[in-house]
Amino acid sequence: MKDFDVFGVGNALVDIQTTVKDEVLGEIDVEKGIMTLVDDDRQRDVLNKLDGHPINRCAGGSAANTIVAVADFGGKSAFVGKIGGDEVGTFFMKDMQKLGIEMEVAPADAPTGTCAVLITDDAQRTMMTNLGASATLTADDIDEERIKRSKYVYVEGYLLTGEGTKAAAYRAMDLAKQHGVKVAFTASDPFLVNMIRDEIWDLITGPVDLFFCNEEEAKSLTGESDPIACAKKIHDHCENVALTLGEKGSIVMHGGEVFPIEGVPVKAIDTTGAGDMYAGAMLYGITNGMTWRQAGHLASHASARVVAQMGARLENKFTPEEVTQLAGPAGNH
Repeated sequence: MKDFDVFGVGNALVDIQTTVKDEVLGEIDVEKGIMTLVDDDRQRDVLNKLDGHPINRCAGGSAANTIVAVADFGGKSAFVGKIGGDEVGTFFMKDMQKLGIEMEVAPADAPTGTCAVLITDDAQRTMMTNLGASATLTADDIDEERIKRSKYVYVEGYLLTGEGTKAAAYRAMDLAKQHGVKVAFTASDPFLVNMIRDEIWDLITGPVDLFFCNEEEAKSLTGESDPIACAKKIHDHCENVALTLGEKGSIVMHGGEVFPIEGVPVKAIDTTGAGDMYAGAMLYGITNGMTWRQAGHLASHASARVVAQMGARLENKFTPEEVTQLAGPAGNH
């Protein structure tokens, strides 16, 4: 018996969310509607300008969001990411632990990474991300014992952009293979795929058992224009593929079969975290007795629900009865 459904490896960031007027973006001098990477000093100035604004904080980062989703569905999960020995780091740790997520790592001598999420009246989100301590994650931080006790290791692609964080990602995947643990990997960003396409192919043909990507990432990776052709090309090298298509749904491939998963019509308010939620619901499903088709169906509904609200965490969580109902009949595989 395994203690954890999923062990996540990723950037540990605290999302600091607030509503601002467009003038504040002008004062900060940031491009509206995109994510900008900033250094420690710049982020400190931004957060100082938010003094007096009502803010909402939660533990975030791509893989962390996915691990939170697994926990919200009732799964058992653990996470490793580097935090600082500051109040923000303590908040991150406690926020994960109160969800039942195991996390233990020595604090770094750097401020905890943050993502300032500035929401304007038109519902656009402008994000300023400071990786901070999360960029100091190394192979030494990877807990072999927790990996041995997991069904899946989930790694975010963003880790491949730094020397130390890449070493941590590869260490986690190597240990998983040594102990018969499945490896799931997410492409994270089309920019990343364009930058390290060959390396991602090496992972797909190597340790990765389940590959998550969106349509743009899949097209960039394969050179194909048709999503099903993309999924099939990836599936030629990888046991399982989950390719999201936004409002059009997704394509799941397993055992040489294609499972088209329908989209769920909703009024999208905020698409941030949709892919993270999809991965979390899918991983929960396949580690808790669902077929691949059922898990895809649940993931489609979960990602639709999260884009119909603000933020990457579900305000209206699924009940166990809803999970059973949404998964539908077992069908095949």
